[in-house]
Amino acid sequence: MNLMHDEPMARHTSWRVGGPADRYFEPSTRESLSSFVRSLAADEPILWIGLGSNLLVRDGGVRGTVIGLHGALDELRRVDADTIEAEAGVHCARLAKFTVAAKLAGAGFFAGIPGTVGGALAMNAGAHGGETWDVVREVEVMRRDGTTVWLPRQAFRYGYRHVELPDDVVGFVAARFTFKADAGGVAEADMKAWLARRKATQPVGRPTAGSTFRNPPGDHAARLIEHCGLKGHRIGGAEVSMLHANFIITDETACAADVERLIACIRDTVREKTGIELQPEVRIVGERA
Repeated sequence: MNLMHDEPMARHTSWRVGGPADRYFEPSTRESLSSFVRSLAADEPILWIGLGSNLLVRDGGVRGTVIGLHGALDELRRVDADTIEAEAGVHCARLAKFTVAAKLAGAGFFAGIPGTVGGALAMNAGAHGGETWDVVREVEVMRRDGTTVWLPRQAFRYGYRHVELPDDVVGFVAARFTFKADAGGVAEADMKAWLARRKATQPVGRPTAGSTFRNPPGDHAARLIEHCGLKGHRIGGAEVSMLHANFIITDETACAADVERLIACIRDTVREKTGIELQPEVRIVGERA
């Protein structure tokens, strides 16, 4: 296990911005994670992250403890004919490829999610019309006392890009997903088509956090942002992508405040010109500098 103090969160977020966390912990095993969580004070703030791909950490950093699961909890296995079990640190693209290789259909949308299974569970991430919790059978969660328990999908309230955790749960450890047999043999072709479309329409390889805003009912955030003439709009080192208007990209000069100001600018402009209030999909945490 690895515990760091005053760790810059820019090293652990896909926008590559963010101030220091008081403590940053990377477990090496489930046991080390459980032991560490158990050692924390009952009122210690905990931020549980994966790839940091749906997260904006402000420049003042994070008070408390950040637990990063990327690189840990990465076991992936087939449980039975139609069930795949993935730990929280497994990359969503890896889950998609594993499932397709198992001749199962319905996981291809995971290939378009730039994060881990734990992050996808936490926000009900989706792509290409599929959503994470549509295929969840049960999840394993960790409590504040470091113990884990498996809970059925029905134990959670979830919706579009939103999941409510029980009060004593600090994060997801693993999940079991149920898929259908790939009877038509098209799952691999579908996944490759989705990946090709993502590469053609999104700024893949650039520092982004995925979709910045949720799609409002009956519309698309990207269409609204582009309609308002905001493609290419820039504040400091943050810019609205010319390829996909719902993506904000950053350069090496960016700070979290640039991104947050650009998010506010987009919301204000879209509200003023269309009357629609966009809701951020990214989670904003920490203190301003």
